[in-house]
Amino acid sequence: MPSFDIVSEVNQVEVRNAVDQCNKEISNRFDFKGSDARVEINEKEKLLGVYADDDFKLGQVRDVLTGKLAKRGVDVRCLQLGNVEKVSGNKVRQDLTVRTGIEQELGKKIVKLIKDSKLKAQSSIQGDAVRVSGAKKDTLQDAIALVRKSISDFPLQFKNFRD
Repeated sequence: MPSFDIVSEVNQVEVRNAVDQCNKEISNRFDFKGSDARVEINEKEKLLGVYADDDFKLGQVRDVLTGKLAKRGVDVRCLQLGNVEKVSGNKVRQDLTVRTGIEQELGKKIVKLIKDSKLKAQSSIQGDAVRVSGAKKDTLQDAIALVRKSISDFPLQFKNFRD
């Protein structure tokens, strides 16, 4: 029975490379001279800490980071912005969470979407992925098209297609 998995993955090596490139550009840019602007990565918790002197520079650092991530092929929709918090003095910090895996509520939404579409395909949540199986490959391709059209605010990949 043909099947495929709907997953959401991020290449951590590319994220680390993008953070390194971002820090290098920030250290060389004239408008950041003498400032404490930087991006720190916590790979274990999948957090990116963005530091800057004020809110305006924080936005600029975030723009540089998203540009570097996009150039490296990392979908920027996987970043979830945290609250901007004051650190020491007038410096600010913001945490960006790198979301991987399909959350339970999004998985339920995908399963319901496929079930309501009247396609002859079954879907089930398997950990942080959704497995879709059906009798024909054409039905599964229709399911992929339906999910791609319906869910645009979260990066999804379709992997492990088996015949």
